[in-house]
Amino acid sequence: MPGPGPRIGAVIAVLALLLPAACSSAAAGCEVPPSHRFDCGPERLLARAGCEARGCCYAPVPSGAGGGPPWCFFPRGYRSYRAENLTTTARGYAARLRRVAPSFLPGDVGTLRLDVALETESRLRFTLRDPARQRYEVPLPTPRVSTRAASTLYGVQVLEDPFGLVVSRWPGGQVLLNTTVAPLFFADQFLQISTSLPSRFISGLGEHLAPLILDTAWTKVTLWNRDMAPVPQVNLYGSHPFYLVIEDGGLAHGVFLLNSNAMDVVLQPSPALTWRTTGGILDFYVFLGPDPKSVVRQYLDVVGFPFMPPYWGLGFHLCRWGYSSTTTTRQAVANMSAARFPLDVQWNDLDYMDAKRDFTFNKETFKDYPDMVRDFHQRGLRYVMIVDPGISSSGPPGTYKPYDDGLKRGVFIRNATGQPLIGKVWPGPTAFPDFTNPETHEWWHDMVKDFHDQVPFDGMWIDMNEPSNFVEGSQDGCPDNSLEKPPYVPGVFGGRLQAGTICASSQQFLSSHYNLHSLYGLTEAIASHDALLRIRGKRPFVISRSTFAGHGRYAGHWTGDVKSNWEQLSYSVPEVLLFNLFGVPLVGADICGFLGDTSEELCVRWTQLGAFYPFMRNHNDHGNRPQEPYAFSLAAQDAMRKALHLRYSLLPYLYTLFHWAHAAGETVARPLFLEFPKDPNTWTVDRQLLWGGGLLITPVLEAGQTKVSGYFPAGTWYSLAGDSTIHSKGQWILLPAPLDTINVHVRAGHILPLREPSFSTAESRKKGMALVVALTPDGFARGELFWDDGESWQSFEKGDYTETLFLAAHVSVGRGLGAVLSQILRAHSHLDGILLEAVTVLGVPSPPRQVLANGARVDDFSYRSDTQVLSVPVSLPMWEQFVITWS
Repeated sequence: MPGPGPRIGAVIAVLALLLPAACSSAAAGCEVPPSHRFDCGPERLLARAGCEARGCCYAPVPSGAGGGPPWCFFPRGYRSYRAENLTTTARGYAARLRRVAPSFLPGDVGTLRLDVALETESRLRFTLRDPARQRYEVPLPTPRVSTRAASTLYGVQVLEDPFGLVVSRWPGGQVLLNTTVAPLFFADQFLQISTSLPSRFISGLGEHLAPLILDTAWTKVTLWNRDMAPVPQVNLYGSHPFYLVIEDGGLAHGVFLLNSNAMDVVLQPSPALTWRTTGGILDFYVFLGPDPKSVVRQYLDVVGFPFMPPYWGLGFHLCRWGYSSTTTTRQAVANMSAARFPLDVQWNDLDYMDAKRDFTFNKETFKDYPDMVRDFHQRGLRYVMIVDPGISSSGPPGTYKPYDDGLKRGVFIRNATGQPLIGKVWPGPTAFPDFTNPETHEWWHDMVKDFHDQVPFDGMWIDMNEPSNFVEGSQDGCPDNSLEKPPYVPGVFGGRLQAGTICASSQQFLSSHYNLHSLYGLTEAIASHDALLRIRGKRPFVISRSTFAGHGRYAGHWTGDVKSNWEQLSYSVPEVLLFNLFGVPLVGADICGFLGDTSEELCVRWTQLGAFYPFMRNHNDHGNRPQEPYAFSLAAQDAMRKALHLRYSLLPYLYTLFHWAHAAGETVARPLFLEFPKDPNTWTVDRQLLWGGGLLITPVLEAGQTKVSGYFPAGTWYSLAGDSTIHSKGQWILLPAPLDTINVHVRAGHILPLREPSFSTAESRKKGMALVVALTPDGFARGELFWDDGESWQSFEKGDYTETLFLAAHVSVGRGLGAVLSQILRAHSHLDGILLEAVTVLGVPSPPRQVLANGARVDDFSYRSDTQVLSVPVSLPMWEQFVITWS
């Protein structure tokens, strides 16, 4: 129920914190339990004298291996800013903040402007800026709101001295944010704000190798995009400064800090959270939910709903570094076909390039490269190749157009002297395109088009775009300045901002790289998405390693250079779930692992789980043992083929989920807590995943196991094969899981559209369809199908699609009547000629005597009383409404 309207009395109380002029003793302010301490020496370790010189408390405590409470911490009521002149504005409120005591950091900003905008009933935005000087702000398009919401699910209090903001949930008064727990800092290169948390169940803050729910026991999470093979406790390829908290009772809220600078987020057990960033402004969005699903949708309202992938992009993708020629690449495709494995997209890594240079191909080993791609197209396959951002700069002038043309057009990032910054990547010395420059987008389009005119590829794989650099900073090092050596360096791997990348002080069109670094992959993804759309005129397909908030509008993501081991297999589940929360549903890990040799058992289990990654690609490093599905024993091949057929049969359901992600901000692969937030047992489950609300996947993630334990929320769950039923009270259940099996269960109440699997999506789109109907105990189910041509740009926005609703009901009283029917909500020609060939109804309590399809008797139906499954073979046009009844 909405809270009261934003009247100044009801929603905002300006409270003076009545602190005595001086504490009765220094000790009084220092009586802070260790779990509630906030660090007074964030930038360096302080001894007692240095700590007390800052007016802080010093009290050593033992700490564990993962760190512990700070020894030097702020006393209660430590003064920083005071709020003055609170006024009402069209969007909410504004106040001036004045620093009342200098901080211990250089470049203090003495006066700040606070703006509080009541943007929607469930979304609050507040910003802290320097009113005297324009500072860098993230150039991400976000909703423009000019008036305040008429009623809100939140209340806001501004506390005067020391300044603080308190955001509460209406009704009920649960405090979601309270920034009075520690002082605010706003200096030129150090901004810090802390808040209490209402619960320790916090998820988000990617990209890291971490569980779904973060550990609040003194965990430091660093955001600064980095080329780094995934290991725990290290900043990885992407930055997503968004978190979601599940509160008692299953309510949820989210917070997004729109800031792209290098940052740390510190979690502590009180529980509380501290944001520390090295530039920009503080620009916060708070999402009130009130349930986790709504929080994600509200976040995506701000950063953008995901793009709609082409249908072929949901098929199986095959790649490795080491397909060293067109002959080898063609052979991989032939081997897949001979072993009767589905394949939709063949990829190449750097092998195709001439001297590892973008937009070239090797005229010896890949001499028939354009013909190879055309041949793949003839077979109904698609083709994607790697493109790195680094442009080779070492060739003689006039020999390499991408560099020559880029130099003329001024598209490269510049060093302190105004020359293109030269680093080193795969081709040797390289310059780095500045994708914040509109001219770079035109140049990139021209380079992509020139290459596409030769080689008609279908999508782009953009790698190394953190950006990665094999020398630190540049070939000439970096200047000695405050951007390279800021007063506070977050916990980045390598200890310096330029480690593994380019100089922070290098200059881009919009600002310094110091500010823009973590946007590099996103801006390249936008340029690549736009180029592909202009060149091919169809839905772009881009997979990127580096990401930032809003990435899912333009591209998908793979989780980078994962090792071929069981730990990485199991970490891939929370990674995929988190990227769905971040609005990047097209995500997956390299199946069977990338670094090091896989094993047969690991590869079988990884293929089974990978069949349920929204993006499914097997990719391997050069020099490793082969790991294509055909490279294993016949028994392993059978198990992998079974997993691939399962995926291909489910593609109409998966595609429909992607439609709802694109059109309504839903998730595709989702954590259990999104569907069952009121069941606390689901909150930490991250070794299982749901597809939409209707399909629960319980993979085997450990070696040598033929059973697996899975959590089943209360309700009825049917095995997808229809051979068993679970009536759960909300419990862990041990399931048989022989090597050829992945456990997949349909949730009662759902109808899934299926399709006969084939060797590619091009073939399977011509095949018949089927429905699996999972009745609830009281006899109800529903489902839907979104269908279009699979690749046209904006087919949903243009109304060029078919949408069908499926409903089922069964009444047990009397003779026991049941029906499944379709309702066409929007009709187009895409389903013309497609027949519904089978309907399987799970949970029919008694054997029917007769079955009718559109009024005609069906004589060859079957019913199994042990599993209560009714199977009805039919031949009904999908482009017309149908009714199937049983009695």
